[in-house]
Amino acid sequence: MLAKLIENKKQIPITQMDKASHILMVLPKTAALPPDGDLPGLTQLAAALRRRDKKPAELAKTPVAVETAHGGLIVWVMLDTKQPAFSQHSILRQALHILLDESPKEISLAISGDEDFRAQAAAAAVYVVWINGAALPSLKSKDRPKPLQILRLFGYSSNDGFAAQRAVAEGNTLCRSLTVTPPNQLTPGIYRERVRELAKDNGWKHIEYDMKKLRKLGAGAFVAVAQGSDPEDAAIVHLRRRHPKARLTIALVGKGICFDTGGHNLKPARHMQGMHEDMNGSAVALGILVAATRLDLPVNIDCWLAIAQNHISAKAYKQNDVVTALNGTTIEVVHTDAEGRMVLADTLALAAREKPNAIVDFATLTGSMGAALGERYSGVLSNRDELLTQAVAAGKASGERMCAFPMDEDYEPALDSDIADIKQCTLDGDADHILAARFLNRFVDKRPWLHVDLSSSNCDDGLGAVDTEVTGFGVAWGIRLLAELQVSK
Repeated sequence: MLAKLIENKKQIPITQMDKASHILMVLPKTAALPPDGDLPGLTQLAAALRRRDKKPAELAKTPVAVETAHGGLIVWVMLDTKQPAFSQHSILRQALHILLDESPKEISLAISGDEDFRAQAAAAAVYVVWINGAALPSLKSKDRPKPLQILRLFGYSSNDGFAAQRAVAEGNTLCRSLTVTPPNQLTPGIYRERVRELAKDNGWKHIEYDMKKLRKLGAGAFVAVAQGSDPEDAAIVHLRRRHPKARLTIALVGKGICFDTGGHNLKPARHMQGMHEDMNGSAVALGILVAATRLDLPVNIDCWLAIAQNHISAKAYKQNDVVTALNGTTIEVVHTDAEGRMVLADTLALAAREKPNAIVDFATLTGSMGAALGERYSGVLSNRDELLTQAVAAGKASGERMCAFPMDEDYEPALDSDIADIKQCTLDGDADHILAARFLNRFVDKRPWLHVDLSSSNCDDGLGAVDTEVTGFGVAWGIRLLAELQVSK
């Protein structure tokens, strides 16, 4: 649940400054503070800056907190709206963290500057407050996170209650909430029920391909991974949203591995820790679908979720097995911990059968992408150069940064197999993020396709707008991409 927003176009009055316990003051970046009479509290801010031997412009890099005579806390920050969205979100998150660290029930947000600045700054700040004010699930007996209940905005009033920011914040919060849920509380069966409830609440058409159906269809790549689990509660879930004014249909495909042991190629403990988050790609796809529904975007969306676990058992698939995927491709298994590309192969093939205008898949897929980029960017690959350009642009505009990687044909001989059409991967792992994309490209039936390898699904100290380690990266980007695809259609 996001904080209730109360908007007031007038500047924050001194009476509010006196009674509010937590205030975030956002100023435009300038070399000097406004005249004393322009805003309440400027005299105290100037004194705090002198005490710290800081110039006013340094507020654009380091926020300053000032305690009021009435026991309240004011955090002052300057925002440069000419900076990229990522930079703006980051400094606002840094400032907000000081306030949220005290778990307030209410925050007052005051925006000062000309009209254009106030419009841009208010949208960015409200978005950052909503995302970080929401509490993620917690099983702590004590000191559970307390959600922000009320956000009072002064200095600007929107026409629509910041509908776009609210929708993306809600989608991001859903994504992170699902991702942090412990694996015993989000098994494939439980996850499928959660998705079924979401579909009912949002009016989406809901179709499930369980293991029986998938075997009948010949989805051997997905079944190979899922057959090692007991019970066999895995499924590919298809959610369909239609809009009467839509001119294009986009397929969102998400990897939903609820826990990844590595299979017979068992992960060591330090690498198995956190593997309940291997379903993050599916949570991103769901978050985008929720946000698009809230915004009533005029685009048709087919959301495909590959929900399974990768367990070790007598029935689990193993190295050198050869399986046949849904589109007839035979695959030689080389490493059972490369299960993500296996479940995505059949899910992409199902999505491609519907002939969408474009397919976008999301997956925490390869360690090599993390080695290439760290935690602060995610990687994107595509079979269309124009889609790559749009993907990178959407990253810059949304504050969720993407780096484009190549996937040229001359990489693919590394996946040549002596006994099947293609190897699942190689054992040396070199350029595995690129080889994984070359593998997946076999299953999209030449449809326009983007593959997002979510190396920034986790970032230790938060990322961009988000203060938690689990970032929900991809939801804001996905909504921005849908908007760009609409314009270019």
